[in-house]
Amino acid sequence: MADLLARPSPPDANGRTLSITPESAGWTYVGFDLYRLEAGQTLERSTGEQEVLLVLIAGSADITAAGQSFENLGGRKGPFDDVSPDSVYVPAGSSYTVMPRTTLELAVCAAPGKPGTRKPVLIPGASVPTETRGESTNTRHVRNILPDSVEGIADSLIVVEVITPSGCWSSYPPHKHDTDDVPNESYLEEIYYHRLDPSQGFAFQRVYTDSGDLDETMTVHDGDVTMVPKGYHPCGAPHGYALCYLNVMAGPRRVWKFTTQAQHQWLLK
Repeated sequence: MADLLARPSPPDANGRTLSITPESAGWTYVGFDLYRLEAGQTLERSTGEQEVLLVLIAGSADITAAGQSFENLGGRKGPFDDVSPDSVYVPAGSSYTVMPRTTLELAVCAAPGKPGTRKPVLIPGASVPTETRGESTNTRHVRNILPDSVEGIADSLIVVEVITPSGCWSSYPPHKHDTDDVPNESYLEEIYYHRLDPSQGFAFQRVYTDSGDLDETMTVHDGDVTMVPKGYHPCGAPHGYALCYLNVMAGPRRVWKFTTQAQHQWLLK
């Protein structure tokens, strides 16, 4: 199995700092790239057999997707601003161009798509409310950018941004979605793109199975990516540091059904 932790590199000639493919992750569905672009740069890509969601983590840009133009998107200083990001869905079998107006942090979330079946869609951050879940040290703030409850936009992708306050846990109680047994549980591969505030902080994520064949605990720094091919995957943010992560999920069915680990189900009562 591939390493579950990836750390960013300095931007390459195209501004890319992270690249996760199904081949590098050792799985089938989810891909993820992170770009740091400057005003005046242009990013042009074809989607091929994949559908893509462009998430403007920070900064602003003009985007053309499948021949449709979207101007002056974004504007956040970063993911800890009290607003959801602007995003653009780009269907499989098409192309997109990103033209930054400012320094831009851009997430490119990818999964298998069906060419010719979808249209480009702008998902304004203003249309994505922040939902608070949990209580006490299990509080988190969820921005459902492209949830499974929204139909008719995507073939595979599910994308969510989550803020975990200082001293809190998230993706907790531990749950998994690694079995194709809908409606009880769905098989979804998952990527976490992590940001921390202040940026010098750290957080922890554990990925493990009931059998113990996978049990890895990772120290997460600002800008890291963790991969969840199977198993439970809780995160913890230490006192003094807030954790934000962008979740990218995909599998054979575009539905999120999970199972909470049996010994921790009492926490749900």
